[in-house]
Amino acid sequence: MAADQQLTAVAAGSSADVSRQASPAWQALRAAGDLQFGPVQPQAVPPFSPPQWLQALGRILEFIFKPLARALGIGWPVMQWLLIGAAVLVLALLIWRLAVGLLAKARARRQAAPTEWAPDRAEAVALLEDADRLAVEGRYDEAAHLLLRRSCNQIRDAHPGWLHPASTAREIAALAELPAPARSAFAVIADRVEASRYALRALIEADWQAARHAYAQFALHGSGTA
Repeated sequence: MAADQQLTAVAAGSSADVSRQASPAWQALRAAGDLQFGPVQPQAVPPFSPPQWLQALGRILEFIFKPLARALGIGWPVMQWLLIGAAVLVLALLIWRLAVGLLAKARARRQAAPTEWAPDRAEAVALLEDADRLAVEGRYDEAAHLLLRRSCNQIRDAHPGWLHPASTAREIAALAELPAPARSAFAVIADRVEASRYALRALIEADWQAARHAYAQFALHGSGTA
């Protein structure tokens, strides 16, 4: 028993010595302020308070719809959430309708905007050479019709959505997607072809040269064989 008390006293003395040795370092650590030793007091969160205009709107809605809620046998809080849900649905519908309208207008503008397009230069030169061979033989009607038919194929190959099987030369000449030079060229060529096929008027060299020049100006941008 005496031995145990002696060991306890020695251990207590050793602990006291360690505490005295560690005290300056411990005090310096606490004084540094980098670590939190005390309990943190939670900050009070103020309750949410709707803005005055929203509170006024709620009172107006309550005044209007509370009798209806009472008649339906439901409480005003339930009726209030039903009104909020209905308002959200109406707002979403309005936004959707507005977005659809804007998209439709944007799509219409894209479709109406002329596209910078011209046929491949090699194809255009080959077409003019083929038509010239007919014109040299005096076959001006066939030469003009060849210009019209193969240039329509060039448009259809480049932009399949622009034409349909029933598209007429006049419709192509008024096609909004085509650039202005292309529309002008097709109008000139269509005039000559219609005169040949429907008015039964044989084309002369001047008619052919007008159609050829219109196509060359558009297809070759005035810089090719014209």
